[in-house]
Amino acid sequence: MKPRDATADDLPAITAIYAHHVLHGTGTFEEEPPSEIEMAARMARVQAARCAWLVAEADGRVQGFAYYAQYRDRSAYRFAAENSVYVRDDVRGQGVGKALAAALVDSAARRGFRQMIAVIGDSENVGSIGLHLSVGFRQVGVLRAAGMKFGRWVDVVLMQRPLGEADRSLPE
Repeated sequence: MKPRDATADDLPAITAIYAHHVLHGTGTFEEEPPSEIEMAARMARVQAARCAWLVAEADGRVQGFAYYAQYRDRSAYRFAAENSVYVRDDVRGQGVGKALAAALVDSAARRGFRQMIAVIGDSENVGSIGLHLSVGFRQVGVLRAAGMKFGRWVDVVLMQRPLGEADRSLPE
């Protein structure tokens, strides 16, 4: 399965996958699933910034999606990207997330980003933490009880991966 750029045709599947994570997981701190129109706007913003929004497809069906964008809006962050990866619940653990995450790393490095940051909801999210470890991220911090979801406090795990020359040189 080779990830590809997402298109408008993928939005119903993307919206459904994300809605499941919003309603049943702590990987995102959103509590109300966004509409397909809102997801389209989010995808358009990422793509307009020349960042990647990808899907993984098998047998004509979207298995998961992932994207990256600049970590924060301030200009000093222009070489740091933040990634997000969401996989259909029935195919988790089958390599979909790893394929998507690896493709994001490659794309961001080619685009000139020097660091990729994962902001993972829930320190108990062993799937996402393990996925990021498998593609070269390391844990750099935990924000304790940073969010409240499903009636409990939820941590945020920060993971980071150098890209390309990372901090060994200054960008041109």
